Amino acid sequence: MPPAKRLLLVSGLFVLAATAGYWAAKGAHTGWSQNRVPVSKTDEVTGIVFTTYADRFVPGIEVLGAGGLAATCLMVAAIFVRSKKPSSPHS
Repeated sequence: MPPAKRLLLVSGLFVLAATAGYWAAKGAHTGWSQNRVPVSKTDEVTGIVFTTYADRFVPGIEVLGAGGLAATCLMVAAIFVRSKKPSSPHS
């Protein structure tokens, strides 16, 4: 296997693993990405539960999809890399 082909395949697998790891570590949200996350709090005096929003980024499924698409493009590009054929001597 040519080194360029191996590099593209390994790069594709790395991009896929890194994207999936980032997505999982940040919350693995199966909806769209969020910039604000709802947080439930309870009022100390009345005991009423209310919702506030924390400014925090949670990557959504489109981040995972984009990483998968980038990884697929790298792996498909590896298909088009050819190995060098030995040159035949002309007699």
